[in-house]
Amino acid sequence: MLKQQFYILAKSFCNNQSLIDTCWLELEANYSHKKRHYHNLAHLENLITQLEQVKTQIQDWNAILFAVFYHDAIYKATKSDNELQSAELAKKRLAELNVPITIIQPVYDLIMATKGHTVSSANDINLFTDADLSILGFDWKSYHTYAKQIRNEYSIYPDLMYNPGRKKVLKHFLDMPRIFKTQFFYDKYELQAHMNLKKELELV
Repeated sequence: MLKQQFYILAKSFCNNQSLIDTCWLELEANYSHKKRHYHNLAHLENLITQLEQVKTQIQDWNAILFAVFYHDAIYKATKSDNELQSAELAKKRLAELNVPITIIQPVYDLIMATKGHTVSSANDINLFTDADLSILGFDWKSYHTYAKQIRNEYSIYPDLMYNPGRKKVLKHFLDMPRIFKTQFFYDKYELQAHMNLKKELELV
């Protein structure tokens, strides 16, 4: 499904089948890496599912889709510039695919916004970052699985180092005036997200 969506998207700008194949294989390899436990292809599928629910509110669906595919293209638990590296890769690959700068720049901005998940003046960005955080508001079983997957991605670090950092992240979200910026995602996930975050905080 993801492959088909990427090909349809890319083919609307580029007729070089070999290049599209190369771009997809790069994405597939990155998201399928053995160290990817949460930031993988299943995460992309969920993101698209979430965003399709608010598609009528989105101004640039093509930019949103490209951002989905590239926002975690580069992901290393030991690095703090994953968003920047992913955004730069997207800029490079989309230029190769003849995507116009009027789409490339929004894609870059969407990806960079996932670093802080702060409120933006651009509604597309708020919808995108809310969808990216939607797992926080899933049922506890799904959320707990996500939390364990994140721990596995940071398995290089012992609990002594991981737990304080994880607590800081959890408290950061709980201290926000609201986790979800848009009304749709706020109504759907805010309450459960707070319950999940507080429960994990007790367990860490």
